[in-house]
This record gives sequence, structure tokens and C-alpha cells, in this order.
Amino acid sequence: MASGPLNGVRILEFNGIGPGPFCGMLLSDLGADILRIDRKDGDRGEKTHVTRRGRKSVALDLKQPEARAACLRLIGTADALFEGFRPGVMERLGLGPDVALAHNPRLVYGRMTGWGQTGPLAQAAGHDINYIAITGALHAIGGADKPVPPLNLVGDFGGGALYLALGILAALLHTRTTGEGQVVDAAMSDGAASLMAGFYGHMAGGRWNDRREANGIDGGAPYYGVYRCRDGRFVALGAIETQFFAEALDRLGIHDFPRERQRDPATWPDLRARLEAAFLTRTQAEWIASMEGSDACFAGVLSLADAPNHPHHVARGTFATIDGVVQPAPAPRFSRTPGAIQQTDPRIGAHNASGLMDWGFTAADVATLRASGALG
Repeated sequence: MASGPLNGVRILEFNGIGPGPFCGMLLSDLGADILRIDRKDGDRGEKTHVTRRGRKSVALDLKQPEARAACLRLIGTADALFEGFRPGVMERLGLGPDVALAHNPRLVYGRMTGWGQTGPLAQAAGHDINYIAITGALHAIGGADKPVPPLNLVGDFGGGALYLALGILAALLHTRTTGEGQVVDAAMSDGAASLMAGFYGHMAGGRWNDRREANGIDGGAPYYGVYRCRDGRFVALGAIETQFFAEALDRLGIHDFPRERQRDPATWPDLRARLEAAFLTRTQAEWIASMEGSDACFAGVLSLADAPNHPHHVARGTFATIDGVVQPAPAPRFSRTPGAIQQTDPRIGAHNASGLMDWGFTAADVATLRASGALG
């Protein structure tokens, strides 16, 4: 049974890679009924494909006219659709926005690409690191000597999947008010640039140095950084505000540093040396026992294996275990309509019959699609 604030919203997902499935996971966790159209010859699907959770999978050969006709039928009853192919692919399949919106004028048609549907780079291949490279985000992250890729969190998942989900939801609200569908063009490069809004403001106001490790929260300031402990593990310190900085120094036993000079870059080499020496006197576990939960803005740097067992996550149920696979639970949380992981079978085409029949197809319709070779 679906649970969440999007319960009753029907979304058709044309499966892609990376951020597309993640967007589908987010919307499904919030209660949307999502039918995922997978390639008939796609991979089998494993339970460790966490971002594919929550949706039923129908495997279709979109080169077959019968499969395209089935998709148009599904589009006719969908509230939204989203895809992550290069610009022009859905048009060549006969399933582009013009065709889809003619079939269903209320449809929200979400499109996610790296560079967007227009512009000189629209047809170029790329990955997260390329999309964030032209926004200033990659330049700003890393050590002084060179940028460091921040996983693919900034472009793919932050700038792409989250902005696509936001765009779809905003367009759905517009549709409810006006009855008009529309196209959502979610470019990862656009989203990554949007995520940098605050930093562009800081730079315009003279509060941000356009060099790495030269600012308060980019590793430049010693009161905001990562430190090695005696056992080789790390802790994170984020004592930006003066009262939190004072608390951190007290707990670290550093009493002779002039605290009023916290933000003076001239003092940073000395302060960093003091912090490094202090943290090396104890293990990570000892520092956690001493500082976690205080106003020192402190936390241990936990591995992916250790993080789900942190008492805070355990108390809040931040992680769930499905078929032995540890994975993040739905977020955010709702007081009246809590989200839930709906469907846990990740196999491609596992719901060829039930998925289509949930959306109004009959058993005879499914049999006809199978006989034509359009259904995997």
C-alpha cells in the first residue's frame, strides 16, 4: 500500500542511469505510483540497485510500434513522465513532448540531461565532473593544489535529480491550478550553478576568495576542517561561530590561543598546528566520547560501513535493511503522510503483467504485447 504525500500521483519513468533512477526513488519514497519502463535487453537488476527501489518494472522494446503504442496509452493516464536521454532520443522514438502533450494536455514532462535541451553543449557526452566544471563548483572544492571531485553528488544527484524532482512537483501544482501540462528542462549544469548561488553572492560582496583553501568553509580556516586522530581515523570540526569555537578550544585543552583572532588568516597556521597536535593525542572513539553532542560542532568521520550504526541514525531510523541490503530510508519526514519504501523487487521486467494491469491494461492486452515481441 502506497504511503506518503504523493499517494495517488501516477508517474511514468523511462529508465536511464545515475540521477534518473535516484529521482524516481525519491518520488516513490514519497508515495508516487511510478511505473518504470526498462529496456527489454537491459541488465537483470539486483537487490543492491538501491536507487531502483519502489517502482514496478515493465521491459519494453521501444523500437517496436506496439511498445510505443503501449507507452502512449500509459501516458494518457499519467500525471507526469520523466526521462534522462540525450536531447532528441524521445522524439525519434515518437514519444517526445509534442506527441505526449497532444495525447495528454495535463502531462508534466520531465527531462533531465547534463547540459540541458538547448545550448552549444546540449548534444555532447559528459558526466558529473564535466557539468560541475563549468559552474565554478569543481573549482571551489579540493586542496590548494588542485580541485577534487565531490563524488557525483553536486551535478548528478544535487543539480540533476533533486532539481528534476522539484521541477516535477512544482509543475504538478501548476497543472492542478490551470489544467495545463508543460515540459521541465532539468540540466545538471543549471542545477549545479543554482547550488552555488550563495557563493556567487559571497564573492560579489567581497566575502569569498576565488581560490581553494582560502576561505572559512573550504578547508582554508582551521576551525572548519578534518583532523587525524591517534588511531589514524578522522574527526570533523565546524566551529565557525565564536561561542562554538571557544567551546571547541576548551574541550581540546587549548587555552592560550587569542580567541578574538579566530578569523585572522595570519593566525591560521599556528591554530592549525595546535589543533592537529591536540587531536593526535586521542583516538577517534575517545574524541567522540569527549566532544560529540556538545556545542563544539564536532563529529566523527564515519565510513559507509559504520555510519548506519551511529546512535543518532539508529534512533531516527535513518537507514533501513531490505533483503540484507543496508540503505537510506525515505526522506524527508512528514507528520501526517510518512513516506515508505513501496516495492523491493528490482528485477528488470519483474512486473510486466502486474505493472501494466495496475495502469488499466487487461490480461489479453499483456498477452498481445508479449506475442508481438514488444514486451520482455
